[in-house]
Amino acid sequence: MEKITVQAIINKPIENVWDAYYLPEHVTHWNFASDTWHCPMASNDFVVGGKFNYRMEAKDGSMGFDFIGIYDEIIDHQKMVYHMPDNREVIVLFYAKGMSTHVEVHFDAEQENSIDLQKMGWQAILSQFKTYVETLS
Repeated sequence: MEKITVQAIINKPIENVWDAYYLPEHVTHWNFASDTWHCPMASNDFVVGGKFNYRMEAKDGSMGFDFIGIYDEIIDHQKMVYHMPDNREVIVLFYAKGMSTHVEVHFDAEQENSIDLQKMGWQAILSQFKTYVETLS
């Protein structure tokens, strides 16, 4: 399986970035690729073996899906590894850079959409995350 990488530098300390990445009350504010979508529900059992479920829907109600993962590894403020129901793996790395945080997401490509389309979608979500986190006080 081909791995795809997206990344962002977020102008907030790692503690803020880490919490906003997995806490459901934050996830619902950023986990979508465009303004025509939203994440109306998020739940997260943030432990190894725990499961998250983020509901992603078009705002017009025309489509939606549950984005689900099960955690395989968690290293506080450094790394999250999870797999999706189809066994594709996602690795999220966090690097403190002074008052900024570098976030890298490495994920196994799926077979349905082109590599470019997948990269564009995941990058758009990470960009929404960056924008959201940078507005937090």
